[in-house]
Parts: sequence; structure tokens; C-alpha cells
Amino acid sequence: MKKILILITFIVLLTGCDKKIEKFYLDEEYYNEGKYIEVTKEQISDLKDKKASYILFTYNSYCSFSVPCDNVFENVMKKYNIDVYSIPYEEGKKTYIKDTIKYAPSVLIINKGKIIAYLDPEKNEDVNKFQEEKEFEAWLDKYIYLNK
Repeated sequence: MKKILILITFIVLLTGCDKKIEKFYLDEEYYNEGKYIEVTKEQISDLKDKKASYILFTYNSYCSFSVPCDNVFENVMKKYNIDVYSIPYEEGKKTYIKDTIKYAPSVLIINKGKIIAYLDPEKNEDVNKFQEEKEFEAWLDKYIYLNK
């Protein structure tokens, strides 16, 4: 009996941990020119209320990476003509993203007003996504459709 209970518990744990990522399209207006669009904290709140799907780049006035990450991101944005909102980190901390983002720079993927994924500059596994276009592109492609 114990073996059966352990087996059932193990199966439940295995099936519960296999969370499939469902790709989605950004809102249509973001498949446009491949540029940064500066936004305010009020606009971020409006986007959350509207349950918008978009990408947000939050940044500092300085860059600690050897390659400026905003250039890495922008090259991928231009390749796929995806517009990305940008906001200074200090302003971003005055929005709902403050509960998730503790460091900048960061890129957040937001679907229907909810943060689905984000890059953390303090995590070793994310550093290459800030520095290499192919890595950043692959990360985006895991969550969103790059082409409309």
C-alpha cells in the first residue's frame, strides 16, 4: 500500500511540474517599426488595466555590461519589426512591475496585463540574453510569436 501511495504521489508531482509555455501574439500595434517607445508610469498602469500584451524594457542611466544591452535588444526588435516600450527603472518602480523587477536593466514580456517572463541581470543564466542577439531572440521566441 505504501508503495502505491508513493508511486501516485510521484506521478502527481511529475505531471504538475510540466508546465507548458503557450506562445502568444503581442497586441497588433507592436508589430510595427522595431523601435523603443518611451512610456510613463501612468501609461503602464493603463496598459495593465486594458490587459495589453507587449514588451517592456526598463533601464538605468548607465550600463554595466560590456555590450550595451539596449543595442542587442534593438537589433532583434528591428529584425522582427517589434516595438518595445521603455521606461527608466526609477519610474518603473512606481508601477506594478516593482513587485517583480528588483534590478535593471530588464525586459518583461507581458500578456493580457500579466508578467509572463522577465530577464534578471543578477541571474547568471540570463546574462547571455543581455549580450547576444541570438540568445535574446531565442528567449523571446519561447514566449511570443516574433512574426505577425
